[in-house]
Amino acid sequence: MSESVAWIAVDWGTSNLRGWTIDAGGNVLASRSSPKGMGKLAREEFPAALAELLDGVDLAGPTDVLVCGMAGARQGWIEAPYLEAPTDLRGLLKGAVRPDSGSDKLRVSILPGVCQKQGADNVMRGEETQLLGLASTLPGYSGLVCMPGTHSKWALLDGTKIEHFTTAMTGEMFELLSTHSVLRHSLGGDLDTPERADGFAAGAKDGLEHPADLLGQLFRVRASALVSGRQPAWCAGYLSGLLIGTEIAANRHQIGNEPVPLIGSHVLCALYGQVLEMAGAAGRPVDATAVVLAGLKAARDAA
Repeated sequence: MSESVAWIAVDWGTSNLRGWTIDAGGNVLASRSSPKGMGKLAREEFPAALAELLDGVDLAGPTDVLVCGMAGARQGWIEAPYLEAPTDLRGLLKGAVRPDSGSDKLRVSILPGVCQKQGADNVMRGEETQLLGLASTLPGYSGLVCMPGTHSKWALLDGTKIEHFTTAMTGEMFELLSTHSVLRHSLGGDLDTPERADGFAAGAKDGLEHPADLLGQLFRVRASALVSGRQPAWCAGYLSGLLIGTEIAANRHQIGNEPVPLIGSHVLCALYGQVLEMAGAAGRPVDATAVVLAGLKAARDAA
């Protein structure tokens, strides 16, 4: 890596760790990744994990390292207290905490997450930086943003201000139901055949049209395998579509006329976009890595 490193951007997730060296003009010089996410580390192991990620980086002197994500969780490196919504995300760096990096060459700042107390308790950590990045790449955007994932977020954004947000445990529920419930007996086999798309469309339709009947419709996965001979791929698709359809139905009242930005993996964003179209709306996939980098840069620049 180059000696012209001005600062280092880090996204510390639960499962993985990613870092980018940035020059004085805000350009990415190089990137690195590590499997040492927050969930695999004891508190005292964070400095060594960061040092390992940056091993060999040529630093001219003390260098700022700006971190977003789960390193600031209560069970992470050091807790970064939440900002409370509604809040302007340009103030993220003011809420940062600064742990001892164990190195005189690394000045680490960990950005806070955002909590919500008005209306319904909620929290996010990491997504707030992506939202700030979205605001900086779509100046003036005002509306709903969907962030599909293990715990999907739906946030109302007005420029750089987050007004309100909700969380849906859709990804985690799919994992739990498909591995620890009676539905697992219908998912044992090849899950990637063309039948999966048919099952997904059927499940999404049921979720959109009858979200209040989610608990009853879940059992259709098992019943369809026993009575109609549905194959594992169809059943997996149905379960996924049902959960996503129910999630989108719950947020339909917030969706305006503009396409909903979708921040997440390519595969998930495509599925959410499909169901949004079924609901008479539209999605707009956004590169998740691009917006987290843009958010880290915007947080640093707003200081």
